[in-house]
Amino acid sequence: MAEFPKSDSVDIMLFSEGTYPYVKGGVSSWILQLMKGLPELTFGVCFIGATPFLDGEPMQISYEFPPNLKHLEVHYLFDNKENEKVDKKREGSKEGFESVEELYKSFQANQGEIPDMLKNIDFYIKDVTFEDFLYSKRAWDFLTKTYRKNCPDISFIDYFWTLRNIHKPIWILAKIVSKLPKVKIYHSPSTGYAGFLGALSSYTNNRPLFLTEHGIYTRERKIDMLSADWIEYKRPTLLQVPEDYNYIKKMWINFFNKIGLFCYYRSNHIFSLFSGAQKIQISFGAPKERTRIIPNGVDVDRLMTTIKDRVTPPRPIITLIGRVVPIKDIKTFIRAMKLVLESVPDAQGWIVGAVDEDKEYVEECQQMALALGLKHRVQEFEENRTKLSAQEIEESSDKIKFFGHSDIMKILPKSALQTLTSISEGMPLVILEGFAAGVPCVATDVGSCRDLIEGGINEEDIAIGTAGAITGIADPNALAREYVKLLDFSNGHWQKAQDIALKRVQKYYRQEMFLNDYRKLYNEAIELSWSQLDEKLYGKKDS
Repeated sequence: MAEFPKSDSVDIMLFSEGTYPYVKGGVSSWILQLMKGLPELTFGVCFIGATPFLDGEPMQISYEFPPNLKHLEVHYLFDNKENEKVDKKREGSKEGFESVEELYKSFQANQGEIPDMLKNIDFYIKDVTFEDFLYSKRAWDFLTKTYRKNCPDISFIDYFWTLRNIHKPIWILAKIVSKLPKVKIYHSPSTGYAGFLGALSSYTNNRPLFLTEHGIYTRERKIDMLSADWIEYKRPTLLQVPEDYNYIKKMWINFFNKIGLFCYYRSNHIFSLFSGAQKIQISFGAPKERTRIIPNGVDVDRLMTTIKDRVTPPRPIITLIGRVVPIKDIKTFIRAMKLVLESVPDAQGWIVGAVDEDKEYVEECQQMALALGLKHRVQEFEENRTKLSAQEIEESSDKIKFFGHSDIMKILPKSALQTLTSISEGMPLVILEGFAAGVPCVATDVGSCRDLIEGGINEEDIAIGTAGAITGIADPNALAREYVKLLDFSNGHWQKAQDIALKRVQKYYRQEMFLNDYRKLYNEAIELSWSQLDEKLYGKKDS
């Protein structure tokens, strides 16, 4: 902790939930890009995670801090450490727990804001303390009362720990807010816990709050909860009732819905990366007039310098840049490569990205490639890098090659195509980086991939054309067809796709456009209170 920068005040406080500075790519890259691109502003990062470990190993800092990152603090919500021992029985505040009951009811309701009293940090610090919530007699009475009323047929132990774990982070976040440095603008890259932290900070200090959603947090958590087996209890099939047999899951879903609304209602600006995400935000309760699209951008000029290193025609190398985790569906890419080789026998599939997040999945992917005859031996890794040199990997006879975390400036000019076979995405920067390096893309129809490849900003963008191809999810046959079509360099499809990719990224996705948008918005808000900014933007005087 001593190595982290500390300051009493910053211009912008970013709330990082499970991303920067520990996890590479995605939102972490966006946070770093924002800080480095706006050196005239000072930034703070407040990281919140579940525990200090990833796959049983302590998390490691993944980035060198830019000079304008003046403050960094790290907190964990579920490390199971109770900071204070309670030596005597606690009764708990009657009025306070009446408010907790209101909070609980609001989490169960489908609509409506969190009660006003719970927007005040004094509620968490004075009215019902952390220790009251965890240990008091009134807390126990509250738990048993709601259990008997709502779900007496499920395990009380399951209910007890669920309700405790749902509410416990609220007190931890409130304590974080009470100790944050002085801040001019709060900015969260998601709703969820980070968004709640931003909203509570804004309510407490009357400072502006910006929200930029890279993925729709509430929607993603709902998918997680509905597919999770760790919060499921079993009842004989004939006794199951569709509305209540997953009551525990419903509790979590309602919680994330509610804290999502809490952040939406407080945000002066609600940004998304593409139009599809904006529509989802509105469907989840974001006030339409507060929403706006700011696409990501990349350093086009720097990436275009790699084009000179490309051979003509390109070697038939298809590169997937992404973490080797199930959500990226690497296995579908491997299956597609097996089909490609029937038509393009010298094709290769390069997999470039982190290999330390799900080591079991990495092993499964390698075993699949071996079984399909696409690899001759299992590669070994040290953290995120392969033990082989890049040259050794390139010269091997394997058709599927894992590079681990690598320099894309060296990878992209050797790639004919880029691909994403993901089952979920937001707005993947790697597609834009590939476009700027002259690499067309074949991707699944998730997130903003269709907008990036076919155009989606406006009619003029659509008219530019298609910079690759879009396929369905988990369809190796469709992917293989598109790969083969574009790898036939004699038909002109690849060259046309490259020209379109370069034109689109230069016109709509330059890094300086993205940075200038945020610079203007920060400058507009930085000397205003939340109330003043909201009145200026929407003519409202609410606080």
